[in-house]
Amino acid sequence: MKWLVTSLVQLLLTFFLYAIGILVIGTALYPGLSLCFFAWSATAAGPAGIRILVLGLALAGAYFVTGICLIAITGSIRILFRLRLNEGIYPLNSPGAFKWALTNSLMILVWNIFGDFILLTPFASIFYRLMGARLGKNVQINSKFGADLSLLEVGDETVIGGHATVICHSVERGRLVLKKVRIGKRVTIGLNSVILPGAQIGDGAVIAAGAVLTKDAKVEPHSVFVGVPAVSAKERHENKG
Repeated sequence: MKWLVTSLVQLLLTFFLYAIGILVIGTALYPGLSLCFFAWSATAAGPAGIRILVLGLALAGAYFVTGICLIAITGSIRILFRLRLNEGIYPLNSPGAFKWALTNSLMILVWNIFGDFILLTPFASIFYRLMGARLGKNVQINSKFGADLSLLEVGDETVIGGHATVICHSVERGRLVLKKVRIGKRVTIGLNSVILPGAQIGDGAVIAAGAVLTKDAKVEPHSVFVGVPAVSAKERHENKG
């Protein structure tokens, strides 16, 4: 009977998240759809070919307007409802776990709909900050696989490479575990690398492409970590020798 109640609660929470998604996406669509309606109405007396061309341009513009609105709306919701995550251990059916699911659901909306168009642009850093990340100056972000952003700290001039995954949570024995990830200044997070919860990366360090930095790992400043699991390249070379 307990599993039935749990399943029902999960189903209701899922529908609630869907409702939030409908509200956010629908609101973000409004300015773009208004632009399309205006373009179609303003060319009512023109030839069909011109009307179709103008509508096509309006639709393309509406997509980008919607994407920017999504960033603004999701960030505003997170700030307005104080959806900042806190380190700790939470049962999966707890309010803390629900807050985690809600914040990441808002983030996924933006990444899935508009993410590819904001990477390596100022909008990526703006979005990270709106979702609670603490970023330094001139941080370059080329990945939409970041999660739990209010638990992420990144120093000046750090680069997060393409498809790198940075997450601040794990699920262990039926509990959600949240831990901060701290990345120093002028760090390079390589292509397809994975940074797991609790990791601390010193200034000037390099996490090589494809490396997997394990939970609670500590990377010394200016060191290079490689492999799966990631270890110091210097130590790896010495051990082979």
